[in-house]
Amino acid sequence: MFKFVKGHLESIDGVGIYPLISLLIFFIFFVVLFWWVMTAKKEYINKVSNLPLEIEADNKNTSDQKPII
Repeated sequence: MFKFVKGHLESIDGVGIYPLISLLIFFIFFVVLFWWVMTAKKEYINKVSNLPLEIEADNKNTSDQKPII
């Protein structure tokens, strides 16, 4: 199967640039992600990390109530 894909890709002019573009997009994405993580405020990280716990606590409080129909 790889022979068929390779044969078609070799017939495209300038196909060698696509792996380079993919690598650049991948690298830039993770550099930006790393920069965002390092510059994020500690309060925001704590707030977002506690969201699942808050939602679980809200669900336990509302499960005792009768459903609204």
